Amino acid sequence: MRLALLAAFALAFALPARAQQTDAERFRSLPPEKQQELRERQQELKSLSPEDRAQLRKNLERLDSMPAADREAVLRNYQRFQQMTPDERQEILRRWQEFRNLPPEKRAELRQQLRRVMESDPAVRRQLLENMRRWERMTPEQREEIRQRYRELRQERRDERREERRQEQRERRQERRQDRR
Repeated sequence: MRLALLAAFALAFALPARAQQTDAERFRSLPPEKQQELRERQQELKSLSPEDRAQLRKNLERLDSMPAADREAVLRNYQRFQQMTPDERQEILRRWQEFRNLPPEKRAELRQQLRRVMESDPAVRRQLLENMRRWERMTPEQREEIRQRYRELRQERRDERREERRQEQRERRQERRQDRR
């Protein structure tokens, strides 16, 4: 939760400043409750370790260096994150940490898979997401049963393709024999 608050603080100050307006003027023009919220976030920022502040600075620099469209997407995602319930946010943060702990190759693979899902037809995407939710609700035994069925189905398909190729080869041989006569 602390990181979410810091991200909000960082995002608030990462936006381009209005021309000819100082930070102090902008601060004074905010409603009192927003001023109080910023004061609290500033206190949180001051209470961070030097390492956390350095990481936050690094993230801000990365945000500033993004193209405008990407920066807007980050802001939209952050706003969606803020609208989630505390439990949903905790789950997202937990999953993010799991993702960060993966080896780089696995992270790249997951990013590619996510890109394919996001670029897919909306109906297909909804079905994929529903399947993922269903998978997460399954017990480990149910998951293993599904994996086994999938392996068996894949083997059946391989066997069918192999048989089709054999049949095609037989038919070609038969045609060649008939052509020789």
